Amino acid sequence: MTGSGAAAVTGVQENGTSGLTIETKGLSKRFGHQLAVDSVDLAVPHGSVFGFLGPNGSGKTTTIRMMLGLAAASAGTVSVLGLEMPGRLHDVLPRVGALVEGPAFYPFLSGAANLHRLDAASRHAAPATRKARVQNALERVGLAHAAGKRVHAYSLGMKQRLGIANALLSPRELLVLDEPTNGLDPQGTREVRSLVRSLAADGATVFVSSHLLAEVEQICTHAAIMSAGRLVAQGPLAELRQAGETRIRLITPDAGAASDVLRRLGMDPAQGTPAPEGDVVTAVAAVSPEAAGSNGTAPENVVARLVEAGVRVRGFSVERESLEDRFVALTGEGFDVAQ
Repeated sequence: MTGSGAAAVTGVQENGTSGLTIETKGLSKRFGHQLAVDSVDLAVPHGSVFGFLGPNGSGKTTTIRMMLGLAAASAGTVSVLGLEMPGRLHDVLPRVGALVEGPAFYPFLSGAANLHRLDAASRHAAPATRKARVQNALERVGLAHAAGKRVHAYSLGMKQRLGIANALLSPRELLVLDEPTNGLDPQGTREVRSLVRSLAADGATVFVSSHLLAEVEQICTHAAIMSAGRLVAQGPLAELRQAGETRIRLITPDAGAASDVLRRLGMDPAQGTPAPEGDVVTAVAAVSPEAAGSNGTAPENVVARLVEAGVRVRGFSVERESLEDRFVALTGEGFDVAQ
């Protein structure tokens, strides 16, 4: 798969001008009086592992369905692999592997037989290599041992992995995975995480819709956050993290003097529960340049100012707002952070 996938992605980058595998502009979907997706402008870079995040009901799956031509948009445009959707649907879909809204299979056929039937339904699939491709796909998702077992005996997690195997039957330039770790045990989750990384290493763009922050943090390079049908943030994962608050935590027996120093640096300190070594003082490290001077709130500068003022520093740490905190601040809703 490495050679075909990488070559195909290179071709898209040469033919396209935006550097994006997926691009939407003003994408909206209305169901009666309800606006389920509201003017979404997505920008998914080539070769990224892109996390599409939001609480259940935030419009993620509806957006994916419009991207893949499975639902008509009420307004806006979609471009996938540099081609307009749904107008170029027949050119785009053979280059895309997708698992959307859970897999559906014939329950009394084996996993391998299901994949054979699905592959045979594609006019782009080569019959001569079908058996080898089915076997390879099952091995990649850890189901080779259950290839001959009937699907009705599969667990939910096994069915989920079989759905991913179906998306991998042919080399793909784009993989769209909607909640790919749903129902998986910890070992299965680790296998899917490793699989996503290997797909990206092969040159594919991987678009992962999820509400599990821990998974997104471990595998994604970029992310977008949906809330109530609207896109509230997107960009490289590192930038999304840095956009949140940074707090300092100080342990000192000189809480009063320490608070005075932090106020002069433009912070608003608060005294917390005393620790064995002294009082705990916390503050958000977001200040005006006029108050603190250039780099005045860099950790080493804060400590230097405290020591200059005679404050005895017995503990000092910098605590960045977690990705969970950032998402909750943007959406006003909680997320599941573990399975």
